[in-house]
Amino acid sequence: MKTLSIDIRRAEPSDARAISDAHRSSWQQAYAGLIPHKPLRQMVERRDEAWWRKATRGSATMLVVDVAGVVAGYATLGLNRARGLPYDGEIYEIYLLPEYQGIGLGSYLFTEARRLLTSLGCNGVVVWCLEDSDVAGRFFRSHGGEDVAEGMEDFAGTQLRKLGFVWR
Repeated sequence: MKTLSIDIRRAEPSDARAISDAHRSSWQQAYAGLIPHKPLRQMVERRDEAWWRKATRGSATMLVVDVAGVVAGYATLGLNRARGLPYDGEIYEIYLLPEYQGIGLGSYLFTEARRLLTSLGCNGVVVWCLEDSDVAGRFFRSHGGEDVAEGMEDFAGTQLRKLGFVWR
């Protein structure tokens, strides 16, 4: 019998290509039809392998979920950027390759990201998602998040509403 290894670990510069691939695939799936095509394409193209290599060395913490040596997804996290919300931590992004969605890996990665922020002394966590992203909204609600804030995100002149979910 073979054992499948699933690990959550800090991203390394050598993960940049795999993170770039996960970003591209997950964003194209998650945002096609929500974010206008041209700005979506530009955002995905801007975050190429070199961009992610630099990001792994940046100030935000980046985690990857590694399934038997394959980077199936990533999360970025750090201090809350929304000064109007009284929570210390923020998960900036959490995405999985489409073929790894729906099997619990997102929950595992999300739980580990929140646990890390708590271990670093953060009191409360914020996560933002587009209001029209039903999958993201359901995910955060199913994990106990309360949507307590709203904002707007601009995509090349198209304004989209976003929701801020919190965990106290």
